[in-house]
Amino acid sequence: MTNEKILRVDMDSGDVVFEDIPQEYEHFAGRAFTSNVISDEVDPECHPLGPNNKLVFSSGIITGTSAPSSGRLSVGSKSPLTGGIKESNVGTDFSQALKKLQIRGIIVEGQSDEYKLLKIDKDGVELVPAEEWSGIGLYEAFDQLRDEFGDVSISGVGIAAEMSGFNSGIAFNDPEGLSSRYAGRGGLGAVMASRGLKYIVVDDNDAPGVEIKDRELFKKGRKKVVDGLQEHDVTKTDGALSNYGTSVLINIVNEVGALPHYNFSKGQSEEAEKVSGERKVEEIEKRGGENPHTCSPGCIIQCSEVWTKEDGSDPVGALEYESVWALGPNCGIFDLDVVGELNRKCNDLGMDTIETGATIAVAMEGELLEFGDGEAALELLEEVRENTPRSKLILNGAKFAGDALGVNRVPVVKNQAMPAYDPRAVKGIGITYATSTMGADHTAGYSICQEVLGVGGKRDPLEINGKPELSREMQATTAAIDSVGHCLFSAFALLDIEEALEGVVEEVNGVLDTDMTIDDVVEYGQDILKTEREFNKAAGFTKQDDRIPEFMREEKLPPHNVAFEVSNEQLDSVFEK
Repeated sequence: MTNEKILRVDMDSGDVVFEDIPQEYEHFAGRAFTSNVISDEVDPECHPLGPNNKLVFSSGIITGTSAPSSGRLSVGSKSPLTGGIKESNVGTDFSQALKKLQIRGIIVEGQSDEYKLLKIDKDGVELVPAEEWSGIGLYEAFDQLRDEFGDVSISGVGIAAEMSGFNSGIAFNDPEGLSSRYAGRGGLGAVMASRGLKYIVVDDNDAPGVEIKDRELFKKGRKKVVDGLQEHDVTKTDGALSNYGTSVLINIVNEVGALPHYNFSKGQSEEAEKVSGERKVEEIEKRGGENPHTCSPGCIIQCSEVWTKEDGSDPVGALEYESVWALGPNCGIFDLDVVGELNRKCNDLGMDTIETGATIAVAMEGELLEFGDGEAALELLEEVRENTPRSKLILNGAKFAGDALGVNRVPVVKNQAMPAYDPRAVKGIGITYATSTMGADHTAGYSICQEVLGVGGKRDPLEINGKPELSREMQATTAAIDSVGHCLFSAFALLDIEEALEGVVEEVNGVLDTDMTIDDVVEYGQDILKTEREFNKAAGFTKQDDRIPEFMREEKLPPHNVAFEVSNEQLDSVFEK
């Protein structure tokens, strides 16, 4: 038995109750927990913003312990953007606060006519009115909430979610209290707002802490993981991620010809260097920002940073690789200050930066504005605050904008925009985009490790043979990591250093008092994927939804001049075995 509980919040009645964890959920946390709850409790055919959908929060198995780089939280629901199951993952101390209060997960159901705030601390839980913090930007709202409730961890949704935007995410605080950490993908912000839940604040002061069944085994495993992360060139202190942040990938991916520019029209340019991680770090040093930096306490990779305006004022938070690419090169924008302000508006309005950047690029192709016009892009985002008709294009994602503007070059799978790797130049990640239960999602199976970075073995990014198998294995491994609670970047070390992977298994066994082995990790992830695929099938998904857009199968991408030639049979083989 465990001391952890499930917190169920009924927005209809206002009831909040703690429940024991069912035996069949005993080893579920993070993505395993959220996806199983959605599968078990949500009608796959329900409207995502209607009364029968639910929103689930769950920290990883080892989150809240001293395990390194483990401050991860999964948020699950039926997605209004994709129409299928969704798990969106975020690094934040909110995840650790929940686990320290021995809350395995929060299940939010029903709908309230008025916005509420859920307040959680060691003494209990209550729903209180939140209308006074609606209709304002999230930077201001998070400041006001800290003034009201003290040094708390915060989750909240912004103006984009209030408007039911399919492009709205759920914001969480970073270490400075800024609304810059996001469970961004899939429109889950709109789900939260449609429940009538505007914010959650968690105070873990004097919390009992995470129950660890076998402390010696946990400590043994933790040391192996720490040693592995400190040994690996990508994750170690003074390593690539620590030195340059995730935007170190701009130059790397551009070099291999896979960095999408101008709405996925080409994979490489000389201008990309202007928004690279190396250039960004130079600017941060001049401005007095912060680098390296953590997204949550206990992270030893430290790939985050604090970006500011040129005079050192108005911190934005981190400018992540995906955000810089989406709001930058994909829109023909190569000015870090413009990218930073676009990122600020996304954080403030509560919008997913990847979907927003892809949507702006589609709008540029549809001649709503011109490629490279950063000021026009900023003005378009500001229209969201004003609720103009044009703002609906940005609020509802790239597919919606493409349909409205008559654009057929729309880089989406299952209606979700592709991230910062063109699938024509990196075949394995393209297979993951196509077959993931989540829609186009690089974090669903990050074969960039092998195909671009040479981690876990070197694979030619342009080669197709063996890539369906690689995608299948990486998707299963990722589902397991999302459930354990380690940052996905820990996989760099786990793929190359077997002792580090052994350490993760020992951490889990120490917390849960289980006897899992390395071989069980992939099987655990496969079970999650099976649950998610069954939900999507019941929601109406077929093999035809596991496809890359037609234009990418027809158009050849410079500089390699290749299309996405993976056959439908090869795509179908990922989950037919």
